[in-house]
Amino acid sequence: MAAPALPTPLHRPADPSGTGTHAFMQTVNARHGLRLATYAELWQWSVDHIAEFWDLVWEAAGVVGERGTEKAVDPSASVSSVPAWFPDAKLNWAENMLKHRSLDKTALIQAIEPYPDNPSPPLRQITYPELYTRVSSAVHALRALGVVPGSRVASYSTSSIENVVASLAATALGAIWVSAASDFGPDGVLERFEQVTPTVIFSIDKNIYNAKEHNHIPKLRAVLRGLAARGLSPAKVVVVPLFPSSTSRSEADWDPEWVSWDDFLASGEKDKDKVDGGDRDKIEFYRAGFDHPLWILFSSGTTGKPKPIVHRAGGMLLQSFKELGICADLSERDVYFYYTTTGWMMWNFLVSGLATGCTVVLYDGSPLKDPAFLWNLADRVGMTIFGTSAKYLEQLAKLYKPRLHHSLATLRMILSTGSPLAPAQFDYVYRDVRPGVVLGSITGGTDICSLFAGMNTALPVYRGEIQCRMLGMAVMAFGEPEPSSLPPHSSNRGSAPTGRPVAPGVTGELVCVKPFPVQPLGFWPLAGYGAPEEDVRRARERYRESYYVQFEGVWYHGDHVMITESREGNGGGVVMLGRSDGVLNPGGIRFGSAEIYEVLDLCFSSSTASPNAALPSHTIVDALVVGQSIQGGLDERVILFVRLPDGEVLGEELQSKIRAEIRARRSPRHVPAKIIQISGVPHTLNGKRVEVPVKKIINGAKKESLNAATLQNPEVLAEYERIGAELRADVEAQRKL
Repeated sequence: MAAPALPTPLHRPADPSGTGTHAFMQTVNARHGLRLATYAELWQWSVDHIAEFWDLVWEAAGVVGERGTEKAVDPSASVSSVPAWFPDAKLNWAENMLKHRSLDKTALIQAIEPYPDNPSPPLRQITYPELYTRVSSAVHALRALGVVPGSRVASYSTSSIENVVASLAATALGAIWVSAASDFGPDGVLERFEQVTPTVIFSIDKNIYNAKEHNHIPKLRAVLRGLAARGLSPAKVVVVPLFPSSTSRSEADWDPEWVSWDDFLASGEKDKDKVDGGDRDKIEFYRAGFDHPLWILFSSGTTGKPKPIVHRAGGMLLQSFKELGICADLSERDVYFYYTTTGWMMWNFLVSGLATGCTVVLYDGSPLKDPAFLWNLADRVGMTIFGTSAKYLEQLAKLYKPRLHHSLATLRMILSTGSPLAPAQFDYVYRDVRPGVVLGSITGGTDICSLFAGMNTALPVYRGEIQCRMLGMAVMAFGEPEPSSLPPHSSNRGSAPTGRPVAPGVTGELVCVKPFPVQPLGFWPLAGYGAPEEDVRRARERYRESYYVQFEGVWYHGDHVMITESREGNGGGVVMLGRSDGVLNPGGIRFGSAEIYEVLDLCFSSSTASPNAALPSHTIVDALVVGQSIQGGLDERVILFVRLPDGEVLGEELQSKIRAEIRARRSPRHVPAKIIQISGVPHTLNGKRVEVPVKKIINGAKKESLNAATLQNPEVLAEYERIGAELRADVEAQRKL
């Protein structure tokens, strides 16, 4: 019997030898007397020799700072020991973001969504020297407000030039940056800020979204009232008007103790006048250890308070350069955009591009009010890298075909994350956006503020797959632990089951088995920053339980994945199958929710509909799949919730079609036991489907046990609570038959 045909790549690099990855491999070969010839060999070397690998990344990045003489990391350390990295190094993240000083090089471009009062807002731009000078003023102003190394400086803002300046100034001083998006509700922001007690808060006064102006001041006031009630008021609140330096702005509704952005910078300028001689704009960067805290990012927090994850400055610097500079070939020639709010880790991922000297593009309006807007922007600024979410591409496919309306001649890479990118979206990008681009589906998360698997310009792109495991990240797929390795008692907190790698093509749990420099330092509060010892202990234990107890000695990430056979030297691509805690297990057959969504996207999406046309019948607008416990918890059944176009009713014909397609394209075990029409699917503030909380509700939890402040549409939970009661009654009735 003939062997099955290998899949054909959707894209192959024209000249792999001209990529950053190939150049880095040649450096490795020259330095260590090797003959590595493929990405697979380079990846294996990078995870077998982690200290040597990260030393070369430091060198390739041209880090401004002191390397020190100690080994980069103890290679014998376990991941769960959270080892120190570059123990005697000294650096500052912001200093490395601002090392490029070309007089005519644009650092930042900010686009603003058009709205009736301003139908054609101009692009705002700032060069690298101008950015440095503005950060210098902000550094002086923050220092005068009492900001010192370890202080927390927070932002409740949009993605703007001012927000970048504030983050660079805070981190230049060794302070810890904390960010919440302007679309977050006050309760969710208060849950974050009360855990970190910021010294200074930056905010906007209003923002534009969906072509409408939204007053932000009431939300800011609500957060400040909550902090004041807890005795946690910041030393100062700095408000950035929608258009800084605009003579038309009104500060009538501001509190008198707040200061405007212009006045804040002016105070820093005055402080510069006290500098004796030399360069008055020179920033005295606070160089700290490699593991000095850089920023705190928060988990989504759907089932409790968001977890404050503390990331280390050196780790963020080296990891982002490896990902962007080596694997994506980002350089000063590039114009780099990622559609993101300031509350998503992709904002940090975007701003980190400054270290390469590229031009970073900022935008915080609606991406789909006018589907052409972002693609017009791409042509206007000569965008080379366009980053977005899988959800955006899914929605765009229903509305618009950029290839028909835009040149996109400069575009060489499209990045996608936030949820698994369905194979149909791969087809859409290469058919309807731009053939020839590198479509980099990427995965990592807030937990590491970077990537475990992602893009590489030296490798082919296969439909439905992430291109590769990232260099230096010892990612594997682990199967369920052997029964003999399970701890004898669940109360035995010191033990964890031993994991076992599965073969290529077999599904498992994403783990990382070697230390990596973006392991978080822990959850806030850390020791040494004035918090009570008991709070530090609880945070440390919460951190350990989040990542290190599922399998002994490794990082458990909570994603259900499949690593494919190596093809064309890629070392194996990665297929994302959903979050592990949302994995379905009917009859003992485990599979990810993404396997169901992929069939629905392929067979029942509205991507074939013309823009603005009525959606065809049998269209599924959104869906959610969870498992419901049956047989007293010994088994579960699959429940599929679907949202249909307004006015459509779920009938037997559509249900039969759904079941038939899932059965034919997956297996009988994948077929839902129940298909239920709902009015809405809950999503987090960053647009991700919320599976696990709904699963808990379906199985008896009260909606009040969930953190509504983390959801875009918490009102829909009541519907799931009602349906859950009906489903449990149905299970009970069947049990009694």
